[in-house]
Amino acid sequence: MKTRWILFMPLAITALLFGAFIYRLTTPPETLIQSQWINKPMPLFDLPPATAGVEGLKSSDLADGRPRLVNVFASWCIPCRAEAPQLEALKAAGVPIDGIAIRDRPDDVAQFLRENGNPFDRIGSDVQSSVQIALGSSGVPETFLIDGKGIIREQIQGVILQEQVPEIVAKLEKMK
Repeated sequence: MKTRWILFMPLAITALLFGAFIYRLTTPPETLIQSQWINKPMPLFDLPPATAGVEGLKSSDLADGRPRLVNVFASWCIPCRAEAPQLEALKAAGVPIDGIAIRDRPDDVAQFLRENGNPFDRIGSDVQSSVQIALGSSGVPETFLIDGKGIIREQIQGVILQEQVPEIVAKLEKMK
């Protein structure tokens, strides 16, 4: 009786491993990395202007009493170009928007703004991605909803879609 149990042990272990393998294939891991700064004040930073004619950005600018968006973008980012019309629509709806340009050159940022419009009040240059990393941002584009006190209330990873614009405006209105 004992030997029969020992004979089936390799088969049972193989079945268990196969089951675990199938389970992992059918339930992919979470791919979005959520910022640890949600419901916390924006980390302290003071970024120089990303291009001529647009002010730089510092964390204290984000606590002026007005809820706003902070958009992390780059001129070399193809999805950022796709997102540009939605940022323009948010600006037209009265939403203040600030930007953080990641690993970018001033001339490239200027060209990006000429081609896609400039919805930003200020754009800080984060050449080393230090602010992006501090925010827990995992890529570009990425947008943070900031209340009037400079507290991060929400993170939007990826492109803002056209159907999200009214929802974002409503969320920012509630923060007033």
